[in-house]
Amino acid sequence: MGITELLLLSLGLAMDAFSVSVCKGLSMKKINYKGATITALFFGVFQGLMPLLGYFLGSRFEQFISTYSHWIAFILLGFIGGKMIYEAVKGGDDESVSGEYKLDIKELFILAIATSIDALAVGVIFAAQKTNIMLSVSVIAAITFVVCLAGVVIGNRFGSKYEKKAELAGGIVLVLIGIKLLCDGLMK
Repeated sequence: MGITELLLLSLGLAMDAFSVSVCKGLSMKKINYKGATITALFFGVFQGLMPLLGYFLGSRFEQFISTYSHWIAFILLGFIGGKMIYEAVKGGDDESVSGEYKLDIKELFILAIATSIDALAVGVIFAAQKTNIMLSVSVIAAITFVVCLAGVVIGNRFGSKYEKKAELAGGIVLVLIGIKLLCDGLMK
């Protein structure tokens, strides 16, 4: 695999995480660079670790991963998106009285797994093609980090104007991403 293909693959893998990062930015009334960086790190690290894990697991579990990854992503994204929709509709939120954004590590962990499951299968492909795995996972992680950091900032710029409507839209986007991944998986 050449560098151009690796860059395009990295961007493709990062798109789900980018969409979720935009949603995280939507939930910030004022940009929180620490939270944005941690969010981008979670997505970048998981996008890099999953192909590495897939590479080492090889094709032994490839059939299970490809068979159920769309269901796993659908359930996880549906749960998180549903939670965001519920919080936007009920009027309350997890933010402090001052309106400061609170970082939810458990939620980030779930989102990072949900958006990086497809990268696990890519790792199996890397093993079959005898790809330079360290270069590949480094590029994937770095591109995902940058794309997600930009996503949080973009989401914040948009979301600061619309607050609850933006949180509702963000939840709907997560659910739709989950549905799209499920449909894509069922069409295979």
